[in-house]
Formats: sequence, structure tokens, C-alpha cells
Amino acid sequence: MNIKDLIGEATEYDKKRALEEKKPKSWCKSVSAFANTFGGALIFGISNEGMVIGLEDPEGDAEKISEVIKTRLDPIPEFKLRFHKTEDGKVLVILDVYKGDETPYYYSGDGVLEAYVRVGNESVKATATELKRLVLRGKNTSYDSQNSTYKVEDYAFSKLKERYKKWTGNSFDDKDLISFGLVNEQGELTNAGALLADESPIRCSRLFCTRWNGLNKSGGAVDALDDAEYSGSVISLIENGEAFIKRNCKMKWRKTANSREEMPEYVERSYHEALVNALAHRDYLVNGSEVHIDIYDDRMEIYSPGGMPDGSMIQDRDPLTVPSTRRNPVLADVFNRLGYMERKGSGFGKIISGYEFQINYNESKKPSFRSDRYQFTVVMPNLNYDVPQDVPQDVPQDVPQDKLDVQIVDLIRKDRKISTEKMAIVLGVSSKTIKRHIKEMDNVCYVGRGFSGHWEITDDE
Repeated sequence: MNIKDLIGEATEYDKKRALEEKKPKSWCKSVSAFANTFGGALIFGISNEGMVIGLEDPEGDAEKISEVIKTRLDPIPEFKLRFHKTEDGKVLVILDVYKGDETPYYYSGDGVLEAYVRVGNESVKATATELKRLVLRGKNTSYDSQNSTYKVEDYAFSKLKERYKKWTGNSFDDKDLISFGLVNEQGELTNAGALLADESPIRCSRLFCTRWNGLNKSGGAVDALDDAEYSGSVISLIENGEAFIKRNCKMKWRKTANSREEMPEYVERSYHEALVNALAHRDYLVNGSEVHIDIYDDRMEIYSPGGMPDGSMIQDRDPLTVPSTRRNPVLADVFNRLGYMERKGSGFGKIISGYEFQINYNESKKPSFRSDRYQFTVVMPNLNYDVPQDVPQDVPQDVPQDKLDVQIVDLIRKDRKISTEKMAIVLGVSSKTIKRHIKEMDNVCYVGRGFSGHWEITDDE
């Protein structure tokens, strides 16, 4: 750690000019926050302005720090104390606090127990919802794996079974409800099972969709051009949400040398991924808030309750390098089995890459992400907004092969018996679009009939 480079405070460390013996809460709340969030360091002997002050009695201060943590923190987090000597002989004490597994870590003082979390460069008191989340983490469990009070015989799973059949080709057996973690041995639904039931009893599991008139929520005489509220299985929410987007989006197109190129306002693959992520990773402990799809003239925003699971801010990170953290692992695993998402956590990359191959794409049209401790929002620009209407009709004769054609060929090479319906699901387009593209492709043909047949690629070695 280069002490000279540490100016102000950051998410992963705090600075203290000196050890405040009579005000232990002033720094113990950071110890609680670091242990409850993702770890960090407290540096004693340096000011917020970056001035190295040093400590008069570093060894004595270190002993006091250790003693206060052991008496004021419950449970006691894992920590390490070390000394740092500067070139001019000043000594600092650095307290490394590690991310804990026995959350929540409380500060005990003045007759109360308080848990803190790290938000940006601050240590703030945990809300009731954040406390529930910390308790679940301390028990090494999650909201969606908890048992509910609902009985499996009172609910149907036709949407789940239909999607499973469509994706895998196999029938969904009732015993799979247990193996998928949706029902326990006593016949009670887990929260994941309740979310996937046709008539989901979880009230906050709803989807609000609005097509606003203008660039904000008060953009004209008629504020909303279209709106809908959906409830039920999260699978129904995905289907209904995508249907709402499609009926409120326009498609442009231009002629090419041999066919035509479509120019959508929004990329289906991108908004599918954003909606699935919103429903799979939202914080269902937050009551009174739902997933929202807001479509404006220039953009679409998909909002979900709950920030990043690790407490960080997505706008401060590179979305392409953020590791996969699943707030609802049971639900995420079912979504993977149904073909909605992958285990490797490539959602942000898919949202961005879906845009990069579009005709009207430039850096100003790049999807963006923002979050805080309460919410996560994906912002996808309208690719056709503020673009000249007289799109050139003539294109160069050496137009590269359509990207969708390449993707179709790649899928066939991986699975010669893949259906057009499954191709459509993987690529985020309609089966009608897949069939139209294959019909125009000279190098792809289907040999045989029905399930006994297979695809052949004539230029494949």
C-alpha cells in the first residue's frame, strides 16, 4: 500500500488522524462495516488531506485497538494489525479487517447494538432490509432457498413445465420440484418455488411497465402512452415484459444489395438479458417495490430493487470484469436450466455486445448501468433516436455476412439436431426470423424429417 497516494477516503479504507480512545464508535463503525461488507483497512496516523502525522505511541495504540474490537464488536471479526514506518521515521498503524462469514457484526455501545455497512466511502447504519440480508448471509443461506408457508398442492407450475419442455425437449416431473430446490421434503414451497408458481403468492413479485410520452415521467399532456402491471410466475413476467417492449418499439429497415437490414430501436438480446437479470438478482426482501420497465423517447430503463450484492457501485467498476455474484442462487440455477441465463455471469457483456453490432451504434448509444444501496438500473439508448431519417438505401457490394447468419451456423456446428425454436431462444429473436434467415442461406439445409433429421452445412469441412 502506497501511503502517499491515499487521499481522502475510499470504499476499501478509512483514515484516522489519531486513535480516539473516548469515542470508539467513530472508528468501530468502520470495523463493523468492513466486516459486514467486503473488508477494508483503517489507517491511524494520517489525515483525510493525506498528511502523514504519525502516532506518538503506535504499539500502545495497537493494543488499545485490539482490546476495543474484542469488547465492542459482536461477533469479533477477523482482523490484523501492522505497522508502517515512513521515510521520515513516522509510524502508522494499519488495521486490516476481513470480510466476515458470521454476519451481522454489531457494534455494542451506549446500551444498543448497531450494525454498519459500507456504502461508497462511508460507513452507514444498516437498514432493516440490509440486516435481514446480513442474517441470511451469516447463516450461509439466501432468501430464495428459505421455506415458505405455502403448500405445493395449492399451486400449479404450467409455465415452468412449458418452458422446460421447450428448452430441453424433456418433460418436467413433479419430483424435479424437489431436486430444483423449489419444494422441501414436507411439501412446502421454498421462496424460489413461490416465485415460479403460476399464481405467485409473493406480492412484491410484480412487473410495472410504462411507455412514457417524452424524455421523462412528465413529458407531455398525456404522461403515459401505454402502461401495464403484471403478476404471477417470474417466467410470465419475462414473457409479458418482453411483449410490452415489442409492442411499444418500432422497427426500421434499409435495403441492401441482396436483402434488407433491420434497424430496431432496442436490441432484443440486450433487453431480454437485462430483464432476466432484474428478476433473477433483485432483492426480494425489499417490500413495496417492484421491477420496472420505463420506456422513454430516447431510452429504456429497467430498474430492480436492491443494489450490487457485494455493496459496491456498478458505475465505479468495469461491468465487463465484474464477477458473477448471485443474490438468489436457487432462482438463478433454475433460470440457467431453462436457458434464460448462464452460470458464468456474462450478462453485462451480452447487454453491451448486443448493441455493438447494430447499424446506428456509436459510443453515445452504449448501454450503461447505475446502482446504489437500494436499486440497480440498466439504461439502454434508443438506437434510432435523433438519427437522420434519410438512411442511405445503397450499401457497398462487399457487405459482410449477416451476424445472425454466422450465429446460426455456429449453433448448428455445435448441435446438428438443434431446432429453430431453440436457436430463436438462444439468439433472442423469433423463430420466424430464424426460418427466414435459413431460407436465404445457401450453405445450410435440413436433411431428413422431424426429430430424426439433422442440419448440414455445405461448406463445413
